[in-house]
Amino acid sequence: MSKIEQLREYMEKEDLDGFYVAKPANVRAVSAYTGEDSFLFITKSKQYFLTDPRYTEQASYECPEYEIRNWRSTRSRSIGEAVALCAEEEKVERIGFEQDYLTFGAWKSMQDAMKVELVPTLNVIEELRAVKTPEEIKNLTVACDIASRAFEKILKDVRVGVTEKELASKLAHYMVMEGADTKPYGGILISGARTSLLHGIPSNKAIEYGDFVLMDYGCQYKGYLSDMTRTVVVGKADEKQKEVYNLCRRMTEETEASVKAGVTGTSCYEASLKAIEGTEYFQYHYTGIGHGVGLFVHELPNIGANCGNILPENSVMTVEPGLYIPGWGGVRIEDQGIVTKDGYENLISATHELIEL
Repeated sequence: MSKIEQLREYMEKEDLDGFYVAKPANVRAVSAYTGEDSFLFITKSKQYFLTDPRYTEQASYECPEYEIRNWRSTRSRSIGEAVALCAEEEKVERIGFEQDYLTFGAWKSMQDAMKVELVPTLNVIEELRAVKTPEEIKNLTVACDIASRAFEKILKDVRVGVTEKELASKLAHYMVMEGADTKPYGGILISGARTSLLHGIPSNKAIEYGDFVLMDYGCQYKGYLSDMTRTVVVGKADEKQKEVYNLCRRMTEETEASVKAGVTGTSCYEASLKAIEGTEYFQYHYTGIGHGVGLFVHELPNIGANCGNILPENSVMTVEPGLYIPGWGGVRIEDQGIVTKDGYENLISATHELIEL
């Protein structure tokens, strides 16, 4: 069943006459449109694609089953008014919208333009996106292959004196040359004591002997994303670096051993703690250690301390426990894989062994 058919089933269940889709990843998931400035208005029997003149031609090619509307036409001054015109034509009375995305201004323009009930919803399409189709899994697999190959290439560039920014730039280049979409998304490449920053931004800091270098990155392939992390050492690792790395490796591998369809995200998180229980490093772990990946880098479901969500079969998820010690550094080893009925099929081929460069 297609995403739009599933959405209409939800609408029927919730007695909604229409559904307004504004999140870019949700627009793509429902319509397969790959461009920008796009919105969907779905009714029980019709679907409208709302965009501006820059994208109407592209939309007509990619979304032939939609009625394409230029929302910047003389008939409407805002996207809210364009939705109102569609709603009036279809005589809808209750419209669902994405409450965590729609701005107050957009909501108000819709509310002012039509006399219908606007019904807030949360994660409706996101929950449909959690289970991947075979085609989506194929694209995600290719994205992971590209990222893994880029890792092998970047290792020869990691050395004393090169800056974090230089390495981050080369890593992005390698992924494009290996077949990734040219549209990048943010990556993390940090070194030394800065590796304790969970979402540190690459800086002009030069790599020094003895540094951990943490690379958390991925690419897009046909819009689908990869997300992986590896931590390496420049030179020889000292005993503390080896200890922390090996604990983090155990956390990752023991978490992955616990993942399978039907378990909760919380139970997988609890599996990650066994390696560090009773150690001085327990206080340095982070409680969110996995998430779904698809058209967006952070999707449902999640793995973490308060994640009672059930992991569905054919979801694609990261497993990424880490230890982050302020002022010293940190280690994260992140894989991305398919949740199967029997376990976790890792799509990242890069080794879990500590690499000393």
